[in-house]
Amino acid sequence: MLPRSRTMPSRIHHGAVEERHDVRHYLQVEVQPKAHIETEATNPQANYSNCFDDDGRLKRTGNFWTTSSHIITAVIGSGVLSLAWAIAQLGWVAGPTVLILFALVNLYTANLLSQCYRSGDPVTGQRNYTYMDAVKANLGGKKVIFCGLIQYLNLFGVAIGYTIAASVSMMAIKRSNCFQKSGGKDPCHMSSNGYMITFGIIEVLFSQIPDFDQVWWLSIVAAIMSFTYSTAGLGLGIGKVAGNRSFKGSLTGISIGTLTSAGTVTGTQKLWRSLQALGAIAFAYSFSIILLEIQDTIRSPPAEYKTMKKATLFSIIVTTTFYLLCGCMGYAAFGDLAPNNLLTGFGFYNPYWLIDIANAAIVVHLVGAYQVFCQPLFAFVEKWSAKKWPKSDLVTAEYEIPIPFWGVYQLNLFRLVWRTLFVVLTTLISMLLPFFNDVVGILGAMGFWPLTVYFPIEMYKAQKKIGRGTTRWLGLQILNVSCFFITLVAAIGSVAGVVLDLKTYKPFKTRY
Repeated sequence: MLPRSRTMPSRIHHGAVEERHDVRHYLQVEVQPKAHIETEATNPQANYSNCFDDDGRLKRTGNFWTTSSHIITAVIGSGVLSLAWAIAQLGWVAGPTVLILFALVNLYTANLLSQCYRSGDPVTGQRNYTYMDAVKANLGGKKVIFCGLIQYLNLFGVAIGYTIAASVSMMAIKRSNCFQKSGGKDPCHMSSNGYMITFGIIEVLFSQIPDFDQVWWLSIVAAIMSFTYSTAGLGLGIGKVAGNRSFKGSLTGISIGTLTSAGTVTGTQKLWRSLQALGAIAFAYSFSIILLEIQDTIRSPPAEYKTMKKATLFSIIVTTTFYLLCGCMGYAAFGDLAPNNLLTGFGFYNPYWLIDIANAAIVVHLVGAYQVFCQPLFAFVEKWSAKKWPKSDLVTAEYEIPIPFWGVYQLNLFRLVWRTLFVVLTTLISMLLPFFNDVVGILGAMGFWPLTVYFPIEMYKAQKKIGRGTTRWLGLQILNVSCFFITLVAAIGSVAGVVLDLKTYKPFKTRY
């Protein structure tokens, strides 16, 4: 049986919301101990600690491995496939260097952010369940509104980006088989709309999973899939390099005058493409926006931040290694003509079966990654609605629906309608703006500085009471300002890319 949704704050009883603040009330409502059992009657706290955490919520069960799988699922997304293109814009020197620097910044700021999960004492302090909760507890004021706007807008954008990426991978399977049948004579152009709708239907079903902690199995499957397609891309890159018997590329990246599918590269375009590459790399590491939501699934002891610190280090080492291998081998294989998406840019034609497996793995991974990123947004809207209309059965009531071979599903009508409309909206926008690289660059730029750098640093300074003008304060400010300018120029480059794409764009008629 699926446990009751955590997004519903209290039980509905005769049309009224029962506020459960103390241990005994939790036991009476949720556990309902039998009166004749003396130990439970005389010591409710013992039974309470076995069923609930210190905040009165159901016992958390997350560990190092589930946390790592959540992070890897969030990090190794569609962004890994654009890294060969990103390194091609920057060259052999700047490309890998920027990739490693982004990894180090993300690792450092993620550790700062993980210490903000609890306010005050890192072991017994009040929990901050979401990113916004942490900002409210440590900073407050208008910064909470700014944080919420950026975070949830970014999550909304990620859903759009993943829908586009999944449809492109599904089309790549179809095009690969078409290309094989025609012997390479048919260009196999097709529309992405049908594939986006298919992905949307799948996400409507998975979006009905009530809570973030219930998608752990989907995260593990998605993490396995991410390694599958990353390894396939790496293997194909190595094979092509071996076939060429040489490494392509240059120290400074794509050359002015290079003829690409988008036309001849000018000096201005090289600048825009280089800036856009920064956004693509930033997007490849975008997981800070859901870090605290992931941390809220971890059991304790040990303290949650300790498990998160180990899982973050492990995950970033693993993902950065894969990133360097996939990005560098892709660039070595194709040089200046590295495709926007290593597997779906049709840089590889053989072996067909391996391309199909890799693209299928991408689709499965993105189904899981979509949920990992969207569950926090779903929960925010549902909690806000439950507080706004606490007596509305549509918003707060849950109905038990028996499912054969599964158990009992807790159906909430508001969750069903709102999440379905969300998926429909993201699918429609994806069909309107199917620009994979540009969307990836904008999302990376939009989320990197405020959510990965600024808020974690500001919250850490407030929590640890770091004095203004001290050496540590100065170091944090230098990091903060530097990353702000990186975000600014990456956003400019990505917007310039969208402007160029719009010159030849026809709504709902994009063909690949």
